[in-house]
Amino acid sequence: MSRRTVRELVDGESVEEIYVIADKQLRANRNGNTYLLANLRDKTGAISGLMWNVNEPAMAHIDSGDFVKVQAKVQMFQGTLQMILTKIEGVPADGLDPEEFAPQAACDVQRLTVRLTELVADLDDENVRSLLQRFLADETFMQGFTQAPAGTKAHHAYLGGLLEHAVNMMEVADRIAPLYPNVDFNLVKAGVLLHDSGKIRELGYEDSFLYTDAGQLLGHLVIGVEMLNEKLAEWNAENETPFPEETALRIKHLILSHHGTHEFGSPKVPMTPEAVVLHHIDNLDAKVNEFLRDIDDDPNVKSRWTAYNQRLGRKLFKGSTDEANE
Repeated sequence: MSRRTVRELVDGESVEEIYVIADKQLRANRNGNTYLLANLRDKTGAISGLMWNVNEPAMAHIDSGDFVKVQAKVQMFQGTLQMILTKIEGVPADGLDPEEFAPQAACDVQRLTVRLTELVADLDDENVRSLLQRFLADETFMQGFTQAPAGTKAHHAYLGGLLEHAVNMMEVADRIAPLYPNVDFNLVKAGVLLHDSGKIRELGYEDSFLYTDAGQLLGHLVIGVEMLNEKLAEWNAENETPFPEETALRIKHLILSHHGTHEFGSPKVPMTPEAVVLHHIDNLDAKVNEFLRDIDDDPNVKSRWTAYNQRLGRKLFKGSTDEANE
């Protein structure tokens, strides 16, 4: 018997099914009573699960990243489906297919890997090209880079998402380069490949998407610079001429400034033309992906609008759909 996936859930149905608990929080309502807020997911999407009148000891048997079996009623609340849980219990991973629970990329990972290799090979700065090819030749790096999501919730939050994000950004950089002849797009493309590379160590993504200890303590910007330093050390050990110091400094700045502002987690704001280009390409691809997925994943298919997205601070207009016109 096939699973009842998140995407198949409809308002009013009762469900008994296994999901991954991607996030677990105990909160207090207005009366001070504690309730469970769980983010439940499988490969098709995520849904919030709420269980009223629980306490810490009662929920100690489950944790983020666990497989859980739930009994619940699905209901629509403010335009979004949620589950009201009556029972939740951990289940062993034995016999479960991890691919049923991890969101998958809609893209062809192998094709994107080939395209990334081609785009790096086309760089005309020999030093930058050779440095990036060291990353591409690193099997451990590429195993993570082609599997990792680009985030846990916001954009490209699925297996292969980090690779898709990087190739999309590289393609954008390739197309706009002729418009800005005074910008060094060899550096921009180095920033594209490396700006989120630290996420392969920041995130855990085998069963569910979680932050590792290193991810929580350091973050992917710092980790990314550490990974770059590792490759620069290899370069300098194997070459008579050390890697150009200013070029290395500029690439590190790209990694550390790509979030754009201090309030969004950048220890440095963009201070080179290449850094400001990278920041805006990154933001463009991330936001477009988030908008499209929010529209595509909206459970209320007959509505012309999505539910209010707290993260984006707005609803999104879907317009006419076949379902809405029936």
